Amino acid sequence: MIPFDFEYYHPSTIQMAVDLYQHLHEQGKRPLYYAGGTEIITFARANSIQPGAVIDLKSIPECNVLAMQKDMLIIGACVTLSALSEANPFPLLSRAAQGVADQTARNKITLGGNISGRIHYREAVLPLLLANGRMVIAGTHGIRVTSIHQVFNQELRLAGGEFIVQVQIDRDYISLPFAYFKKREIGHVGYPLVTLAAFRINHEIRTAYSGVCAFPFRSAEIDEALNDSSLPLAARIELAIGHLPAPLLDNVEGSPAYREFVLKQTMADAVHTLERR
Repeated sequence: MIPFDFEYYHPSTIQMAVDLYQHLHEQGKRPLYYAGGTEIITFARANSIQPGAVIDLKSIPECNVLAMQKDMLIIGACVTLSALSEANPFPLLSRAAQGVADQTARNKITLGGNISGRIHYREAVLPLLLANGRMVIAGTHGIRVTSIHQVFNQELRLAGGEFIVQVQIDRDYISLPFAYFKKREIGHVGYPLVTLAAFRINHEIRTAYSGVCAFPFRSAEIDEALNDSSLPLAARIELAIGHLPAPLLDNVEGSPAYREFVLKQTMADAVHTLERR
């Protein structure tokens, strides 16, 4: 149960949503954009957030697109992870989506919600970082399109009142050979020790990670080390580990030392898998 009252709005256009946010913000109601709502409900129940109003984006047509347009895959921010996996327009993204939570939750969690979330893992962002995805963002200054690398640095960084409308991915990326590993301490349920998404492009391997540090990331330095064919694989991996952007996570899923052990094994698995393809 959510222990406070809030107003609920469901605009049918992008402009209505932006105007509503501005109006509610000026009234001091701390509005939040809402899509699947799983994380908002969880935090609201725990009193970690107390919005005075939520703006449900699911009735906006542009936020529900899932289609190829010319040489670009367009995915609306309100497309659920289940729908995305079922349609499977980008197999690496489908694999990442299938690894998030359980089926019941994935029926509600949206692509935009996963990217925007506060939880460390947010695996759906990994293929978008690898594919240099572009974000269509709406706000008080209109619509803008920008590289994911401009707005996602450890977390999504949008101006107040902005929200993700769509994600765009070039066709060239969606059918590349890929590898995806999500390694947990036990079984197939729960948060990961290490999630690694990778694909091979022009004889080079790109990798992105979740569960390793306190945020998902892609590192050019790590990829450069893993692709250094002058070194044996073990030496490449040691070099790559030295370029982690932050300390290894230390939580109930695993200690930093155990996580490093699993990460090295996972890097080797990814390289071996892609070198065979």
